[in-house]
Amino acid sequence: MIKVGNDYVVQANDKCILKVGSRRKAAQLISEATDLLNALARVESPDIAPEVPSLAREVPELP
Repeated sequence: MIKVGNDYVVQANDKCILKVGSRRKAAQLISEATDLLNALARVESPDIAPEVPSLAREVPELP
């Protein structure tokens, strides 16, 4: 985030993404965007694979 005149410009990889008049609003938008990107990353590649139910565990072994 950089200040340009009376506005704040949000940048990503040296590209201007958004211009707002308040530093607080710019910081809030950055935080919300970060949270959304993190949530999307968890959905696309979860750290823990979902457990697949197994019938072998639920049925007792016969002698």
